[in-house]
Amino acid sequence: MTGAPGFVSTRDLQGRGVPFETALLGGLAPDGGLYVPDRIPAIAPGWRAAGSLADAAEATLAPWFEADEAPGWLADARAAMDFVVPLRRLDDATWLLELFHGPTRAFKDVAARTLGRWWARALARHGRRALVLVATSGDTGGAVAAGMAGVPGLEVIVLFPRAGVSPVQRAQLTAVRPGVRALAVDGSFDDCQRLVKEAFRDPALSDLPLTSANSINLGRWLPQAAFHVWGLAQLAQAGVDPAQTAVVVPSGNLGDLAAGLLAAAMGAAPARLVAAHNANAYLAERLAGRRAPFDFPPTVATLSNAMDVGAPSNFERLHALWGDRPPVPLTAERVDDAATLARIAETHRRTGVVVCPHTAVGLEVADRIRRRAGGARQCVAGDERGGPAPGAWLVLATAHPAKFPEVVARALPGVAVEDEVLAALAAAPRAETALAPTLSALRREIRRPARARTDPARRRLGA
Repeated sequence: MTGAPGFVSTRDLQGRGVPFETALLGGLAPDGGLYVPDRIPAIAPGWRAAGSLADAAEATLAPWFEADEAPGWLADARAAMDFVVPLRRLDDATWLLELFHGPTRAFKDVAARTLGRWWARALARHGRRALVLVATSGDTGGAVAAGMAGVPGLEVIVLFPRAGVSPVQRAQLTAVRPGVRALAVDGSFDDCQRLVKEAFRDPALSDLPLTSANSINLGRWLPQAAFHVWGLAQLAQAGVDPAQTAVVVPSGNLGDLAAGLLAAAMGAAPARLVAAHNANAYLAERLAGRRAPFDFPPTVATLSNAMDVGAPSNFERLHALWGDRPPVPLTAERVDDAATLARIAETHRRTGVVVCPHTAVGLEVADRIRRRAGGARQCVAGDERGGPAPGAWLVLATAHPAKFPEVVARALPGVAVEDEVLAALAAAPRAETALAPTLSALRREIRRPARARTDPARRRLGA
């Protein structure tokens, strides 16, 4: 089949597909569903030879665009992915894909920077404006704010749980930036995410050009597939067969996992994908048959806070596309805070490397499965579908440890973790507005006149 795929709602898979640009600007489908492709194209040949993340992005993203439109969209993606994403070998079978070398020191930079450029292109072409609503459990909002501040035609509103982010994450979220507002919600990430979805369905806001920058937007989802491809390409160039590799994904809202499954369905397939959860482990419960689809539990606060998501919205995308038959074997496990701290300490003791709590969850899950199965080259325990035994374990390192100095200090007393970019935030002006977890409160804030929203006496937190 020639031509680019169309995009349909997860709630109407037989509906008429819309073009990429329509889905990009819309965020959610009109019926409240998430956009998914009406078919999944094959990745460009030669992806294993990619020389950079940008090369991997071009191989991954090119099939999603019409040939005459592709150069502009791909140039935007290449410009966004201008930082290194190196592979670090920890031992004879374990590798880290370091996704935290972007400007906000989290893997979210890859897609958020791409999405900002794509929106700028689409809005300029149509002479439109957009009001971006984004819910964050910590890292997404900072990356979106940094990647989209000052983009012509965009106003960004970031909702974050008031008591659910680290001090460094809060500094990133609330840094004063042109066109960006930060709302501190008195609730959990699930409340933030619920408010965003309710705003999209609210008739009282239907006159506004609302869109989303969460991974529910395919403009965030598609670019994340690129770093899955880049990780496997680097392993291939190091002599490790991607088809003999297990990829471990620290997982919260399941956007990163959904991107890995998409890359696998396109043809960049590992032996299996493993979702590594903290106490918020709906997918693990679902795969074990202990929960029905969409039977989400409440959110639990943990040390790996960016994964504190009880109701992962991207499950709807996974369920609609693949149901119980993903393109590669899929397993999931949970890790508690005590094991997270122990894994940070053990990793440093063995390798000298300090990892963030989310990456530690991934390393702990990989080690548990290997030990339970009897070694690195045994099949993943509990996988009824069998498949090749992994010869390598690729763990996605999702954030810089300096974003979580309090957690690292608990695991490694006396070990300092620093980053110049993050340290500079301490002196930056900051502003936030408190928000009750209700649609009426969000509606009032969205509608608040610009002068009231930017009143320094009301909003200023630091100078």
